[in-house]
Amino acid sequence: MKVELKNLLTRKEFLVIAAFFFLLLLLFYLTFFTPNYYEGKSPVQFEITKGESFSDVVDSLYEKGIIPNKTNMKIAGFIYGAETKVRAAKFTIPNGLSYLGLLDLFINGKAEFMRTVDIRDGLTIKWLAYVLKRDADIDSAKFVDLAFNKSFVDSLGIDKPSLEGYLMPGTYEFYAQTPTREVIGTLYKSFWKFMNDSLQVRAKNIGLTIHEVITLASIIKGETSLPKDMPRISGVYHNRLKIGMFLQADPTIQYLLKGGWRRLLRKDLRINSPYNTYRYAGLPPGPINNPGKNAILAALYPQDNDYLYFVADGKGGHNFSSTYSQHLKNVNEYRRWLESQDK
Repeated sequence: MKVELKNLLTRKEFLVIAAFFFLLLLLFYLTFFTPNYYEGKSPVQFEITKGESFSDVVDSLYEKGIIPNKTNMKIAGFIYGAETKVRAAKFTIPNGLSYLGLLDLFINGKAEFMRTVDIRDGLTIKWLAYVLKRDADIDSAKFVDLAFNKSFVDSLGIDKPSLEGYLMPGTYEFYAQTPTREVIGTLYKSFWKFMNDSLQVRAKNIGLTIHEVITLASIIKGETSLPKDMPRISGVYHNRLKIGMFLQADPTIQYLLKGGWRRLLRKDLRINSPYNTYRYAGLPPGPINNPGKNAILAALYPQDNDYLYFVADGKGGHNFSSTYSQHLKNVNEYRRWLESQDK
């Protein structure tokens, strides 16, 4: 049976209900679609970090004065279905965005995203700067200048010419064109986070300063990328240091070559530099690269052995020996392998 609307409601009742829904829609529009204005310079930068909950984002927006009401923002997020859709990024927020406009920016708008930078073990400051420029558009020239700026290095509590060795390799995330001071600060803090109190005590117990530890670690890393070989190579260098024997570490010579790594010549071994461990006894003045965790641990915990010599085996590893005569045999074997590769 068809029932007409006029038979259910009087004209007055219909107008009251219509007015109620009109006011409800008006309130909804005024609450969620009208502009919200913040004080201060426009636009503002706002960052949402990975793992940050929507509630935390709302709290941060309110604390910064970007939105006037947290509840309205949360309701807008529910209506928009935005709780799990907002992106971790850095946003530029113009003045006058509504709640829903702000959510649309967070979900669909232009944003600056973090870039992943993999810094492998053993890079020098200059190569590290190249990777940062390539992967995150960090100013490489400013990075190198700051890392070698004596007053800046001193301000970090390091009485050395540069931060070589103190910039921890690893996987990082940076925004494009992040200020170099911030990038260096991140890498430097990561180094000291790893070099905790127990490792510092270990260094003291074996008679080395932290600077000497990372200097030795950088040489170990220069010799091999195999974590399993690092403690054994470390044992060789510790043995040499104990008896005052020259380290004769090829990576320290490579560090002095302007053209980059190549097969060393006899004349290279005569370069007059304190980094030349063929001419100067003991450790060089400082690290020759930025070693990773494995190399640092190897420097701190060398294998207990009686080896004094080692040479590459041509297969990625090394042959170790306790006597010079055995070492010469290993060297000849390696030279024969090199000659076979040149044919």
